[in-house]
Amino acid sequence: MTPELTALTLAALLQAVQFILFAVPANLELGTRYTGGSRDYAPDKPMSKRTARLQRALDNHFEGLILFGIAATVISVSGQSSTLTAICAYLYLVARILYIPAYAYGLNPWRSLIWAIGFLSTLIILLVALF
Repeated sequence: MTPELTALTLAALLQAVQFILFAVPANLELGTRYTGGSRDYAPDKPMSKRTARLQRALDNHFEGLILFGIAATVISVSGQSSTLTAICAYLYLVARILYIPAYAYGLNPWRSLIWAIGFLSTLIILLVALF
């Protein structure tokens, strides 16, 4: 397996961990009656700021993982894996790991900087695949 696909697999596992990091406090705060229901209506009480941030960080990971998944797959299937693309893939993964506490604890502007590192790493992999 290429380093890019390894990083992609680890990023997918990170997403599962991130889901648990959000789901546990959300269930505790909102109650399983709401979280296990159809959610046709807003909850009786809002989530805490930290739990809401964990949800937004999870949503952001879903968005970022789509592009990174494409980049890792294209670079691996086309046989263009290189030291540069491997470094970028692991930079993406490290950025996604650091993004969780940065977002959860409201560490601005670090959260945005960390996000940008992951995004730029993905873009570099895509550009390498094209050129």
